[in-house]
Amino acid sequence: MKNRLTAFAIALLLLTGCKHDQKPASSFVSIPSLIEAQVAHIDTSLYSITRYDYRGTDTIPFDTLYIAREQFRKEALPFLNLPDLLQPAFAKRYSEESRYDELMKKVILSYVPVNPNNEEWQKEELHVLPSVAEGDKVTTILASRIVNDRNGLLQEEFLWLMDKSFTIVRTTQLPGEPAQLITTKVSWNQ
Repeated sequence: MKNRLTAFAIALLLLTGCKHDQKPASSFVSIPSLIEAQVAHIDTSLYSITRYDYRGTDTIPFDTLYIAREQFRKEALPFLNLPDLLQPAFAKRYSEESRYDELMKKVILSYVPVNPNNEEWQKEELHVLPSVAEGDKVTTILASRIVNDRNGLLQEEFLWLMDKSFTIVRTTQLPGEPAQLITTKVSWNQ
C-alpha cells in the first residue's frame, strides 16, 4: 500500500511539474502594493504628518506644512505610480539582481531595465532585513526616474523608509537654464 501511494505521489508530481507551456512565476515584488499598505495604515492612524521642502543644498526647509491624513495619499502618489513589476507588461522589460550587503546586514533586491535607454524608470530597489524569527521585513524602497528630452531634464530620486518617512529629490533643468534642485520630505511616526 505504501509503495502504491509513493508511486502515485511521484506520478502526480511529475505530471504537474512537467507542463512546458506554463511560464515560471515572477519573483518580482510589487512595490506599489507595499506603498499602498503603508498609505492605508496612515489613513487610519493618528500620526502627525509633516512635509518639508528644501531648495538646492540648503539644510533648512523653505516651507514646512502639516498634512491632513486625507491628503497623504496625494503626497505619496509618485510612489504609488511606480511601475508594478508583477504586471507582465513591465516584468518583461526589467531584470532582478539580488545581493546581501554584509555592512547593512540586509538583502538588496534591485530591478533594472533590460534596455535602460528605453525606460524612464532606471531602478527600483528594496532593502530587506532578513529574520527567521520575525520574518523578512522591507525597510527601504529606492527608485530612480530620468526624463531627458527637448523640453529639458527631469531627474527624480525616491526614498521610502518604511513606517517613518519618504523623500523625493527632483532635479529639473530647462534648456539654457541652470538646474533647479527641490527636495520634499514627508514624515510621520517620528
